[in-house]
Amino acid sequence: MITKKTKAGNVILHIVMFFLSLIWLYPYAWLFLASVKPSAEIYTRFLPTRFTLEHFRFILESAERMNRPFIRAFFISLFVSITVTVCVIITSAIISFALSKYRFKAREGIFNFIIFQMVFPGFMFTIPLYILMRNMHLLNSLAALIVPFIMSGWGIFMMTQSFRGTPNDYIEAAKMDGASDLFIIFRIMLPLNNSVMAIVGLFTFIGVWDNFMWPLIVIQDYYKMPLSVLLASFNHEYGAYIGPVMAGSVIQTLPMVLIFIIFRKAFLQGISMSLK
Repeated sequence: MITKKTKAGNVILHIVMFFLSLIWLYPYAWLFLASVKPSAEIYTRFLPTRFTLEHFRFILESAERMNRPFIRAFFISLFVSITVTVCVIITSAIISFALSKYRFKAREGIFNFIIFQMVFPGFMFTIPLYILMRNMHLLNSLAALIVPFIMSGWGIFMMTQSFRGTPNDYIEAAKMDGASDLFIIFRIMLPLNNSVMAIVGLFTFIGVWDNFMWPLIVIQDYYKMPLSVLLASFNHEYGAYIGPVMAGSVIQTLPMVLIFIIFRKAFLQGISMSLK
């Protein structure tokens, strides 16, 4: 039975959460408003007296002159992020299917090793990966941004746990109809576990899109840099142009916001399933 005291507690909790959400949203709101307000009002006013796109126009018109191809960098980031995300989903699905539905001696050892390597921070593998890319002659190329990340231990772990909860009856019925393993993986297992696939895809995309250290190490050509590194180099050399820096940051965050809005339902379903 819900008492008045419980109702009052819920109201207070919702009020507190509402104000905390405002604090969390404030930096992005300030960032967006700073990108569309006149330069003189960026530090003096929160709400602008007028909206302007002069900072976005400055980035687009001055990009080539400043040797900062922002549009090209945006599409490079988009291409690399989508490619890595698709590769991670494919490799994670295939390996997870083997680890969850096939019985072989090394199965538990491989799964435990995947969990074990997730304990180590990613920067520990930076030097070995750099040496590997150098030996493969992939430095200063888009392949250096893609090849090291086409597999994800976290993605394999998430999908393996999800696949284990999928009844084997679906697989047996598909095999009776002559379906191959790849057909079962991509036409049965992934659709049945689309929430986990959405989580793996979303976090992989965000991680690759926001990746800064690795592209900074392996890419030297401005015309091959992803947007995150190019914006950082622009900020370093042209930090006085605070409006264009804010406009570039809005462009950098826009795809992630749109992806979350589009796939938020599957994302929230996957989060609720992973917490059970």
